[in-house]
Amino acid sequence: MSALTVVRAGALTTVQDLGRTGLAHLGVPRSGALDGPAHRLANRLVGNPAGHATLETTVNGCAVRVSSPVTVAVTGAPCPVRADGRPVAWGAPVRLPAGAVLDVGTASAGLRGYVAFAGGVDVPPVLGSRSRDLLSGLGPEPLADGAVLPLGAPCGPPAAADAVPSAGPPVGELVLPLVPGPRDDWFAPGTPAALAGGRFRVSPASNRIGLRTEGPALKRTTDGELPSEGMVLGAVQVPPDGHPVVFLADHPTTGGYPVIGVVPESALAGAGQAGAGVVVRFVVARG
Repeated sequence: MSALTVVRAGALTTVQDLGRTGLAHLGVPRSGALDGPAHRLANRLVGNPAGHATLETTVNGCAVRVSSPVTVAVTGAPCPVRADGRPVAWGAPVRLPAGAVLDVGTASAGLRGYVAFAGGVDVPPVLGSRSRDLLSGLGPEPLADGAVLPLGAPCGPPAAADAVPSAGPPVGELVLPLVPGPRDDWFAPGTPAALAGGRFRVSPASNRIGLRTEGPALKRTTDGELPSEGMVLGAVQVPPDGHPVVFLADHPTTGGYPVIGVVPESALAGAGQAGAGVVVRFVVARG
């Protein structure tokens, strides 16, 4: 059986696929890759379907040894990639011989890289997904040095790419479209201008659960409390400190703070790549 052995786990490396959809009514978060386009591209480059599991690295990558010859690809946050110490391509399929060590280095921009292997990371699925959910603890444990993960059988030939279709991680500013509601009427009339003013920054406390912000506190005009209500991917919740939180893949399925709007899923990849200090500007959709 083909497998990989973890040589260097990195700051946080998890197995991710497209997540657990359709289970929110049971209190199960969706999870899955934070940068969906990068995850899909990595799979495409090695000949996998989009739903196959990849490794999602955080900031300083990881290193693994493969037991059998396998095609790999690294996408997401740009970084140096080496095979047995020799530089190899980022954003392209690379063939590794048996016993080779693939070393995914520190990101030069953005936070998260995606490492795909032909056949996918074939850990047992939990509730239909191989993703690790940091909030609930579902799915395989984050990688640890010495861990062994099985790989599946290759599905098809690698797909070469003349160009890697990626907007790239946000460096200076993250612009997020925002569809107002359902609780935007709980906030002062000048709130849309405050959201669009670019005075928020990504907080170091951000994680896979949510992108937290620092900046001016949004002022509420309603002082009541909400019963817990359903939360969706991309919901922008405003806790008592007034600093918006953009819910990402491992977000809770319910919450009691008002949601001022929702960022469409198609715009969330950048949020998953935005590091601490990046300016956040919300572009509020007009009805």
